[in-house]
Amino acid sequence: MFAVVTIAGQQFKVEKGQEIFVHRLDAEEGDKTTFDQVHLIDHDGSVTLGKPTISGAKVSATVLGHERGDKVIVFKKKRRKGYKKKNGHRQSFTKIEITGIAG
Repeated sequence: MFAVVTIAGQQFKVEKGQEIFVHRLDAEEGDKTTFDQVHLIDHDGSVTLGKPTISGAKVSATVLGHERGDKVIVFKKKRRKGYKKKNGHRQSFTKIEITGIAG
């Protein structure tokens, strides 16, 4: 059984027991959250498709912790002009575990 759900503006294909990284959520470690923007549910071959979402369907998850991704270097340069700019960025992620799919 799997579902396609929108979490923090991105769509994920999730299964029960799966651990995934999503963009930072406003939740503490150990909190239980539910996501109701479920687009598709496959239950042993029978597919339920939403238009655009399935009403009454929910995916529940537990927050395992907050982490930061690898540093990405942004370097800009214009040749022969003396222009160089170097910036870095680290994205914040939340690690969640899918505990159930209801729908």
